[in-house]
Amino acid sequence: MNALVPLPVLLPLCATGLSLAFGTRLGRFQRFISVAVLTAVTALSVILMIAADRQGPLSVHLGDFAPPLGITLVADRLSGLMLTVSSAITLCVLVYSLGQGMTDRDKETPLAVFHPAYLILVAGVSCTFLAGDLVNLYVGFEIMLVASFVLLTLGGTGPRMRAGSTYVIISLFSSMLFLTAIAMTYAATGTANFAQLAGRLADLPIGVQTLIQALLLTVFAIKAAVFPLAAWLPDSYPTAPAPVTAVFAGLLTKVGVYCMLRTETLLFPGNRIGDLLMAIALASMVIGILGAVAQTDLKRLLSFTLISHIGYMVFGIGLATREAYGGAIVYVAHHITVQTTLFLVAGLIERRGGTTELTRLGGLARAAPMLAVLFFVPAMNLAGIPPLSGFIGKLGLMRAGVADGGGWAWLLVAGSAATSLLTLYVVAKVWNLAFWRAAPPGQAAAGTVLESGDDSDDDADAGPDRIRGTGDEGIAPAHRPAGQAVAATLRAVITTSRLPRPMVAATAATIAIGLSFTVFADPLTAFTDRTATELLQRTPYVQEVLGR
Repeated sequence: MNALVPLPVLLPLCATGLSLAFGTRLGRFQRFISVAVLTAVTALSVILMIAADRQGPLSVHLGDFAPPLGITLVADRLSGLMLTVSSAITLCVLVYSLGQGMTDRDKETPLAVFHPAYLILVAGVSCTFLAGDLVNLYVGFEIMLVASFVLLTLGGTGPRMRAGSTYVIISLFSSMLFLTAIAMTYAATGTANFAQLAGRLADLPIGVQTLIQALLLTVFAIKAAVFPLAAWLPDSYPTAPAPVTAVFAGLLTKVGVYCMLRTETLLFPGNRIGDLLMAIALASMVIGILGAVAQTDLKRLLSFTLISHIGYMVFGIGLATREAYGGAIVYVAHHITVQTTLFLVAGLIERRGGTTELTRLGGLARAAPMLAVLFFVPAMNLAGIPPLSGFIGKLGLMRAGVADGGGWAWLLVAGSAATSLLTLYVVAKVWNLAFWRAAPPGQAAAGTVLESGDDSDDDADAGPDRIRGTGDEGIAPAHRPAGQAVAATLRAVITTSRLPRPMVAATAATIAIGLSFTVFADPLTAFTDRTATELLQRTPYVQEVLGR
């Protein structure tokens, strides 16, 4: 069973080579490879999660080099759950992207970039979840960074290039901090392996421990978009295509949360900075949701709710009890699914209504009742309406706060309740503006071009009001000379009255995954309780890796 541990990383990397080899010549086969590999990774993740739950952590030393020389990959309950949820979600998003036509432009480029970049992103995420040392964790981050920049800037429009540049600058800064933390850790302990660090860090002076812990937490807080290190997110994610935004917002921020969970439990037990983490959690909740209240664009609104709800997870990490860790893990799995779903729905709304600006939308409940259902269910889940999984995660965290009984814990309980109510207000505002009220004058009709295939920056930035489709004869933006048509009709993203079935099916599948957390709430919470216990014990992880 241990031999299966590297496969979630190796399979997407091998598939990337095949995807690049076939390129645009065999587009259908390229799509088949991507879907087949992500399906296999999902199945492997489920197997590893079940095996880790029954047998304890699984590990493999690549090249048979023992720590600290070799690369160690470890699958325990936490990494198995994260792999399972993330692989299922990335598979759904891939199907959604195929329905949206994300690869249409690959036919006109020297390399087919979407599928290879997406597979590399999946490999980077898997590498991060399985990493058994700081160096391999850093490598996983860098793999994700390379793929992320390609995906964020697909299409090469001005806004996407600017957002991608911001993302890369922030990511490079965090990478420099991460390298500094790794160098300090290795200089102080002689290893970067997690299992060895679990024993050696405790022997360091308290000041050195605190400095290393602060550097690592800063790096992971940037990745997770924790306040006050989250200002980059609302300006970076909303400009990307809907599938890219969905997988980034739903999944990549949770990679940072996972790293915080892993290091705080395995490397720095004792909750020395718990009060600081709880203060940061409260600020993230309140400021993030107030930012969402002020937004009128759906994608930016969801970006601010993302920042806000990261605070729930940090709340659990700050409390550092078994109940708190269990609640935080439930909330991580829930939020990966629901946040991804809402961004996919935002893409469907844009495809149907021509915009995500709420003041220009209306009447979608009558015009597109299926779309209304697809939004309503995850929106209520995000708000924490009983008995959905959002309520289960929040209830677990609040109960842990009450059991703790400290001043910060009670503040977080109150802040959690207030944030949940404000989240309900925010999603109700979206429902009223986009779905319930009558359609406003000038709402985009079917055939409006959202994204032109023209390489001109003017066309890319023109927006739906200036670019209109002309049926099957091509695309003729309003500012073009009369009679000059654009030949590449297939390269345009056009609003439709009937949404593509793969996009709707993929969104419905993510909703089903979220609802399964409610249906199987008892097994899920029992599993997360065992996971939290294992994290606090540390011994099973250390013994599996070091063999003693």
